[in-house]
Amino acid sequence: MTDQSPSDLVFFTKNLCLSQGNKTILRDINVDVSTQRIGIVGRNGSGKTTLARVLAGLLAPSSGSVSICGIDPAKDRKAALTTVGILFQNPDHQIIFPTVEEEIAFGLLQQGFDKAEAAEQVQSILKDFDKSHWAQAAVHQLSQGQKQLVCLMSILAMQPRVVILDEPFSGLDLPTKMQLARAFHRIDAAIVHVSHDPEALIDYDEILWIDEGTLKQHGPAKQVLPNFVDAMRKIGEADDLTHLTD
Repeated sequence: MTDQSPSDLVFFTKNLCLSQGNKTILRDINVDVSTQRIGIVGRNGSGKTTLARVLAGLLAPSSGSVSICGIDPAKDRKAALTTVGILFQNPDHQIIFPTVEEEIAFGLLQQGFDKAEAAEQVQSILKDFDKSHWAQAAVHQLSQGQKQLVCLMSILAMQPRVVILDEPFSGLDLPTKMQLARAFHRIDAAIVHVSHDPEALIDYDEILWIDEGTLKQHGPAKQVLPNFVDAMRKIGEADDLTHLTD
């Protein structure tokens, strides 16, 4: 572990474990991260999304501890609102209001802004993304990529210190991925990007490789990603589709 204070770190975990029923999802995750662009890579079902939800405070660990910017996100939900935001893989699981402006305003109202202040912040973030004309648009009429951008604007309006992206490109075509990636580059906060695709994380500062619920490797992208790709290639050359899982 580093000798930095918890508030200096983007996040750290100590002996982090999470079980659901009789199944262990995460096992003894020990890591500390202080850089601004962090990737979490692994196969589908490896525990990446579960770790992201623990970091966001949406799940509490069964044992061990987690800290993000010096707070326990599951125990201090009020502080978590201004510390960490998470962009889900499917925006339809995140959006709850009928119009864009209502959706963006919701988090601000949860933070304690009054309606007038929230409305002002909504207009500001829409203008910043050149999307002022979206304000009264019906969310259900937007494309998947547009919905993801609404979710991102909703998060950024709350000015979190950390933004977690959970497989944000899932189901999007290449042009939409490129457009959304440009929006991610504008984020003025630490980013934790969860992906099974190493290409999406190639420019990140450091990578956590999660494998079957454990931390397989942690280090610079140029070291971890080639090892991950090599391991995935070997699995691809084998026939693990033959094996049934519990």
